Amino acid sequence: MKPHFLTFFCELPPGPLGELFDTPGVLDDLKAMGAGVSLGLVDLSPARADVVRRLAREGIPVTAWLLLPTEQGYWFHAGNLAQAEARYAAFRAWTAEHGLSWAGVGLDIEPDIAELRRWAQAPLRSLPGALSRLVLRGGRSRAARAGYAALVERIRADGHRVDTYQFPFVVDERQARSSVLRRVAGVLDVPTDREVLMLYTSFLRPRGPAWLWSYAPGSTAIAVGSTGGGVDLPGLLATPPLDWNELSRDLRLAVRWTHDLYIFSLEGCVRQGFLSRLRTFDWDAPVEPPWVAARRVDAVRRAARAALGVSGRVLR
Repeated sequence: MKPHFLTFFCELPPGPLGELFDTPGVLDDLKAMGAGVSLGLVDLSPARADVVRRLAREGIPVTAWLLLPTEQGYWFHAGNLAQAEARYAAFRAWTAEHGLSWAGVGLDIEPDIAELRRWAQAPLRSLPGALSRLVLRGGRSRAARAGYAALVERIRADGHRVDTYQFPFVVDERQARSSVLRRVAGVLDVPTDREVLMLYTSFLRPRGPAWLWSYAPGSTAIAVGSTGGGVDLPGLLATPPLDWNELSRDLRLAVRWTHDLYIFSLEGCVRQGFLSRLRTFDWDAPVEPPWVAARRVDAVRRAARAALGVSGRVLR
């Protein structure tokens, strides 16, 4: 069955962004699918505003995917609440200045990009710092969660739906009533209107489909990918993008559990020639769920939740 909502993430600087939407067929394909775009606000420039207005004229819903400058962590996390609040204030002013309208606002909850790059370059040297954060971040994490919850309420009061883009492990921590992994990573579990789990099988080959199938039940929205693009994290995300068969499989698996689907990324789909093929995609074509491999993943997750529950009681 076709999803009710299909959204493409798009994370490009102004020049390539304009070129993407100048590509013949891109706007027509998006309109034909009734798809939306979650547009990464890597800047608040007039050129980006022009793209937002252009999409609005075409009837393509755009979600404002809020991002920070790289030196401020890029994504939202426990250590940059003040910068996130300032970014939202700047976003509001930019929106008013250019007369923009939005289908919603997306908060991308991920670790500080500088910490991820340090981890990718020297994981062993980064380990002591990660362990110290486990002990020291409890109070800061609680304060940051309260601050982000207040920011969510502010965004809602301004008339926007609020989405979060989350790593799937947050589901296990929530069930275990633990915050150990979140404290280490600096990420947060903030209630919003729609939680989108980032279930990117390209980073988990060959077991990616099993992880997707394990986490999909109960999900309100699922993001599949990656088809290419995104930030540069050498050594950490150095995996080939999904090919057409892999993307087709992931979409057909995910749509069995939710009709609110995201694809990362739009630019990757255009580059590989997927967008026009998705326009006539057969959502009901048969796909074999990875039953056996998913049961192994379920067992790993149960063990992880048990360990998280114990450690969460010790490290409050």
